[in-house]
Amino acid sequence: MAIPSKQLYSRSKIWLEDADGKVVFASGRLRILKAIEKTGSIHAAAKELKMGYRAVWARIHATEERLGAQLLEKRIGGAAGGGSCLTPLAEELVRAFTRLQQDIEHETDEQFKQLENILNIKIAGASPPESEPE
Repeated sequence: MAIPSKQLYSRSKIWLEDADGKVVFASGRLRILKAIEKTGSIHAAAKELKMGYRAVWARIHATEERLGAQLLEKRIGGAAGGGSCLTPLAEELVRAFTRLQQDIEHETDEQFKQLENILNIKIAGASPPESEPE
């Protein structure tokens, strides 16, 4: 029996959490670190992500506390041009988490192909989730 044609997407979410169930790292924090890496500052990253500075800073601070390690190197500068850059640990975390997300999305797509045959439909592949842990 064929199911009426619909556009379907496979989705998967991953995140790291601590023993208390608090988010340590997820795709929202990944976007924050990538934006800081690109823009060179928390303020500019927050603006680019359409988030408040305090919200961005709170997520970074929570992750640093839960990891017990610094993710940003801050440069004081005021008018002379301060800013922030990623620590080597943060750079590696961004690379590793990005790679992990890509691998999981690929594997999810492969597994969902089995459903295409069962349901006689076409699944379009991974699509970014609308909401997930920050």
